[in-house]
Amino acid sequence: MSENDEQQREVAGVVKWFDGNKGFGFLTDPDGEADILLHANVLRNFGQSSVAEGAQVRALVQKTPRGIQAVEILSIEPPASEPMPAIADLCMAAPEEVARLPLMPARVKWFDKAKGFGFANIFQQKADVFLHIEVLRHSGFSDLAVGEAIALRVVDGRRGMMAAQVLSWERAVLESQELQPGGAAAPAKLRLVAGAL
Repeated sequence: MSENDEQQREVAGVVKWFDGNKGFGFLTDPDGEADILLHANVLRNFGQSSVAEGAQVRALVQKTPRGIQAVEILSIEPPASEPMPAIADLCMAAPEEVARLPLMPARVKWFDKAKGFGFANIFQQKADVFLHIEVLRHSGFSDLAVGEAIALRVVDGRRGMMAAQVLSWERAVLESQELQPGGAAAPAKLRLVAGAL
C-alpha cells in the first residue's frame, strides 16, 4: 500500500454543482469538512461526462495542497426525486416497468443542454432516440457529450423512440453482470399511449 493510498478515504457526498465546460464541480463532505473538488477527468474515468446536482456520489478522496479532491468515483445515484415520470410522455410507465426494459447500447449523436434535448443512436439501428433533459436529470446526468457511450432503456413516445432512462456505459455493464448469475426476468415490452398526458 502506497503512502497516497493511506491518505485516501471513502465518502458519500452530494453533488453541490458540476460544470462540464469548466471541467469541475464540488461534492459536500458528509464529515463537515470543506467541499470536495470533483474534476471532470475523475468523472470521465467512471464513464460519465457530467453529473446532476443533488446526485449521491460515493468516492475515494484525498487531501492535496489545493484541498480535498475526489480521486476515484465508486458509484453515482441520481438525485432523490418523486416517484413520477420525468416527462409527460412517460406518464403511463411505472418505474418498475421502465427498470424491466432491456438496456440498449447507444452513442450520443448530439445534445444541447440549453434547448433541453438531443438524440442518440442505438447500435445497429437507424432511427434516432430522443433524449430529454429531465430524463437525464432523473438518471443522474446534467449533460451529455457528442459520441459518449451510454446505455438506454427506450419506450415508444408520442413522437417516436425516446429514452426513459440513461445509464453510463460502465454502470450498465455492472448492472447486467449483477443480473446474469441470478437469472434476470424476461425484459418487458412497454408501449405508451400516444394521447396520454
